[in-house]
Amino acid sequence: MRKLFILSIIWVGLLPFDSCFAQVNKKPNIILILADDLGWSDLPSYGNKFNEAPNLDRMASEGMLFTNAYSASPVCSPARAAIISGQYPARLGIVAHIPGHHRPFEEVQVPNNRTQYLPAEVTTIAEALKSAGYATGFFGKWHLGDTWHMPKEEVIKYHPLQQGFDEANIGQGYYNVKFLPEREEFAEERFNEQITKFGMQFIDKHKDRPLFLVLSHYDVHVRLNADADLINKYLNKEKDSLYPSNAIYAAMIEHLDRSVGSVLKKLKETGLSENTVVVFYSDNGGLVTEHDYETSRNDWSVSDRMDIIHVQGHEKVPYNKDKDPLKFIATSNAPLRNEKGTVFEGGIRVPMIVKWPQKIKPGTKNDALVTSVDFFPTFLELAGVRPPKNVPLDGKSVVKELHGENPDQERAIFWHYPVFHHDVPAGAVRKGDWKLIQNFMTGEILLFNLKTDISESTNLASHYPEKADELLTLLKDWQKEIKAEFPKPNPHFDKQRRYEWALHPDLRRQ
Repeated sequence: MRKLFILSIIWVGLLPFDSCFAQVNKKPNIILILADDLGWSDLPSYGNKFNEAPNLDRMASEGMLFTNAYSASPVCSPARAAIISGQYPARLGIVAHIPGHHRPFEEVQVPNNRTQYLPAEVTTIAEALKSAGYATGFFGKWHLGDTWHMPKEEVIKYHPLQQGFDEANIGQGYYNVKFLPEREEFAEERFNEQITKFGMQFIDKHKDRPLFLVLSHYDVHVRLNADADLINKYLNKEKDSLYPSNAIYAAMIEHLDRSVGSVLKKLKETGLSENTVVVFYSDNGGLVTEHDYETSRNDWSVSDRMDIIHVQGHEKVPYNKDKDPLKFIATSNAPLRNEKGTVFEGGIRVPMIVKWPQKIKPGTKNDALVTSVDFFPTFLELAGVRPPKNVPLDGKSVVKELHGENPDQERAIFWHYPVFHHDVPAGAVRKGDWKLIQNFMTGEILLFNLKTDISESTNLASHYPEKADELLTLLKDWQKEIKAEFPKPNPHFDKQRRYEWALHPDLRRQ
């Protein structure tokens, strides 16, 4: 035994000093798996009794589940901008999904996005990690300068390849997706399967150096679509009477879960699992229903795809676009209030699970307040990289929380959503157990204690005026600091037509 010990010391002594240092201090790989519109109540690990996600269940049992994780915005583009930049959407001037909704006859005119893309001058997390020696890859939905109205040359100009990613293919949809740059591999497979395989190829290619990988899914965004075998599985499953139990939606969650399982398996096969931080997160809260809600039929001559929809009431219905009103419930965010497009909990509280072997105690639940702007400083600390100079990072690193340290009880996080979507323009702040919402049209203040009222059912503003004043002052100071823009009176207000939607002005200028 003594000889073995001496031989081990001699062997280590023969290694160059920097090799020994690297063995102990190798930078961790970082993988972010991003779901689209997945609600806080949709996963079994968060209490859902109908949907199935065995790989995410295992990830939660082996890692850490966050109970108070939030998106910095209740819709996609601003939330994604916050993740990539580490800045609140209102500071960037991207406050609505790109390009945004438009209600020309409403009582107020809402701010437009300052840019319909993530500006090239914004320093991104990919650029920061790339400068530290990381291989950087992005595959999937970008939505920061790639909408259908933009010329191809504009999309290329604001592509993730121009934002610090070494490799990137962007697209959105479910079947027969066209990527930019074009990529024909796995063309017959579903979008989430394609980007997962792109990601696994990226891992294989860069397994000998630190890597940063983003897999950005389109599931479970409308229009709902999934493979027929999974839909039928859930159509035949006993329903949860307290949940919509939408078979297509459940199938889409299982598609997501399979992607997570494939990534975790690849990490194990390549020997990277122990030194990789895997984060699963949703860009915003769940979408319950939509004003133009529609479930798509796949018309691309693939026989095993869906041709039924699952509507409220759980009946199996033939898809008929001409006859079916297509208004049904996709999911429920209960016990949270409301949905995507609002600053109530249903629109902004999201699932977040982190796996980091040997660093995170398995099966841990964490109550820390975490939001989209925290990824940038957290990933920098994980990589041992100093924050870029003159970049206003709005988040905080949660590495200490990942190690099990107590969360900051005095932290405040903010939202600014000055546009119409599923609610009126509003802002919000949460500090500790308290949350305040400011209605930008009426000035009404709502105050909730989320510890005792997670459903935001009782407005306590008149009962705790000092607390309401404290949070409102915090919110207003923050709005001033980030130069937030607000709705203004609309000279074209028409009470009879106020709820009409119209083509966004930025689209008409194309």
